[in-house]
Amino acid sequence: MRRNRKGLIYIYSSYNNTIITVTDMTGAEVVTRKSGGMFVRRDSEEGTPYAAMKAAYEAAKEAISKGINQVVVKIRAPGGHKSKTPGPGAQAAIRALARSGLMIEAIEDVTPIPHDGTRRPGGRRGRRV
Repeated sequence: MRRNRKGLIYIYSSYNNTIITVTDMTGAEVVTRKSGGMFVRRDSEEGTPYAAMKAAYEAAKEAISKGINQVVVKIRAPGGHKSKTPGPGAQAAIRALARSGLMIEAIEDVTPIPHDGTRRPGGRRGRRV
């Protein structure tokens, strides 16, 4: 009988890149870390769904080889006074994780939301281009 070992997968997805980090359940020990930029040649392709999918497949393969087969996925967008919606790679990464054989228990959004924090850059009349 195979023991179910749980882990956490953090997906940080902006429009420029997608970073996938696999940790144990405490979050203290990082099992693997992959990003979209590791799998494409051009900088402009780092945030694409294709790069996110490749990164997710590799991260899942490494996690399974270390014995993790049940995961909780935590998705994060840039947040703060930047975009609060994840980039295009988030959905592709989750789909790749599900197809790779990992059992996804839960999907959470952990985007930092400001409670009237700092002022946006650009000044009173906005950024003049």
